[in-house]
Amino acid sequence: MDLATLVGILGAFGFVIMAMLLGGTIDMFMDLVSVLIVFGGTAFVVMMKYTLSQFIGAFKIAMKAFLFKTTVPEELIEKVVEMSDAARKGGFLALEEAQISNPFMQKGVDMLVDGHDADVVKITLENDIYLTAKRHELGADIFKQIGDVAPAMGMIGTLVGLVAMLSNMDDPKSIGPAMAVALLTTLYGAIVANMMALPVSDKLKLRAAEESMLKTLVLDGILGIQDGQNPRVIESALRNYLPESKRKIETTDEETN
Repeated sequence: MDLATLVGILGAFGFVIMAMLLGGTIDMFMDLVSVLIVFGGTAFVVMMKYTLSQFIGAFKIAMKAFLFKTTVPEELIEKVVEMSDAARKGGFLALEEAQISNPFMQKGVDMLVDGHDADVVKITLENDIYLTAKRHELGADIFKQIGDVAPAMGMIGTLVGLVAMLSNMDDPKSIGPAMAVALLTTLYGAIVANMMALPVSDKLKLRAAEESMLKTLVLDGILGIQDGQNPRVIESALRNYLPESKRKIETTDEETN
């Protein structure tokens, strides 16, 4: 679970709901017509821009904004160095029994064990990185479109409410409901865009960048192992992916003597 996403969305909705309650009752801000215009209209307008499978798939991808298991780069580097040392001593077949939790790393190791050429390994893994990034980019783009369309649907709802209000000026009882539609659709559109869709879109972009960086780290490590590089050289190269403060390689007394 991504704590920042969970705390952010709960905090944002919590403060808005609190403000609504302080201003009256929550029923004042509930209107079925406004919900249909904003939520239903936004969903179908955005759906027109993509295929049905892409639209539905975006909500599965969106779960990465909430349910995301963080992979620590230092652990990946440590595992790559460990496998590099094993490969130098026992060949690539020594990696066959390695316990690897990262699926992308496992894919690369399997290709080493199967004896694929370096070019084949590199192209295959790079394609994996590229296609994964494109899927995440599509999901982020769909939520960006939802963020763009929702306020526009809110404006449409506002115009609908104003027309209904102006058409029934002679009936005071109809003015209130029409005005509610006019105002609440704008409110709902702003909430959908700024408190839901756009934050999810930005978080998906962040997750895509993180995953791409980690996979590139693993790719460089796999290619280093295949090239037979010294484990310390591989570790030094991979630590460039870390922040400056974490790049220093700790040395033991045996290594310094």
